[in-house]
Amino acid sequence: MTTSAAQTAGVAPADPAERRGTTVDGVDVVGALSPSRVGDFLNCPLLYRFRTIDRLPEPASPAAVRGTVIHRVLEQLFDLPAGERTPSEAERMIEPAWAELQEIEPAVTSMFDADGVQIAEWLVSCRTTLARYFDLEDPTRLEPAERELYVETLTDAKVLLRGVVDRVDVAPDGAIRVVDYKTGASPGEMFEGKALFQLKFYALVLWRMRGVLPAMLQLVYLANSEVLRYVPDEQDLVATERKVLAVWDAIRAATEKREFEPRKGAGCRWCAHQAICPAYGGTPPPYPVDQVTRTPDPPG
Repeated sequence: MTTSAAQTAGVAPADPAERRGTTVDGVDVVGALSPSRVGDFLNCPLLYRFRTIDRLPEPASPAAVRGTVIHRVLEQLFDLPAGERTPSEAERMIEPAWAELQEIEPAVTSMFDADGVQIAEWLVSCRTTLARYFDLEDPTRLEPAERELYVETLTDAKVLLRGVVDRVDVAPDGAIRVVDYKTGASPGEMFEGKALFQLKFYALVLWRMRGVLPAMLQLVYLANSEVLRYVPDEQDLVATERKVLAVWDAIRAATEKREFEPRKGAGCRWCAHQAICPAYGGTPPPYPVDQVTRTPDPPG
């Protein structure tokens, strides 16, 4: 479904880790990063600035909001007794999850016209996408150890790494599986590494927190009913930490110079900020004065 002209009201950039972040007592934390913010900077430094420093609102997206609703249903599904985790019960949970989201962020209702036709079509798309989950996993045979788990760890460089993991499974022998749901389609083989970065980030944080290297990373793609699995090793996660800290160094340098350059790419087609992007002839707003001495993406 494409975004309608009614999509005018903005919502704050959504990074669950920012909403759930906690301070680290007694430690002079220089800043914090989540997988979303690392991805923003790697894709386009100017987008990182707009979302993290300027904190510009962005219009609600039907695809993104569908993802939020389905994630909520898959979280709540495991509150039910195993025998009740059925496709029909999951479908029944969609509209309450949608109502809950509207209470939290009323601006999402601006995605749809007032006649109710678009929202009815969108709810059908939610049901269709959610139904594919049951082709990929049998929730009656799963008992997740954690759902929507907030994780954080402080690096030696005093950068707080944090995020929210969709699901953590722990086997009887203690082996950890990190699971992330995606309501979009799986990437081509050339882009699998980029897709796995988020889970490697989570695996790194869990490893630092618990001292146990996750045994399996699993991406569940509902749009085309595929599962991508990866077995990480220590070298993978050490390399991930180096990459994240290199990104942090680049962010600090850009902040000190107040220079966040635009980077054209495929994501530009969906960017909400083209009108103020120099790559498209626009002019960014003045750099926020109160950010001159502040560290980007502060914890908390």
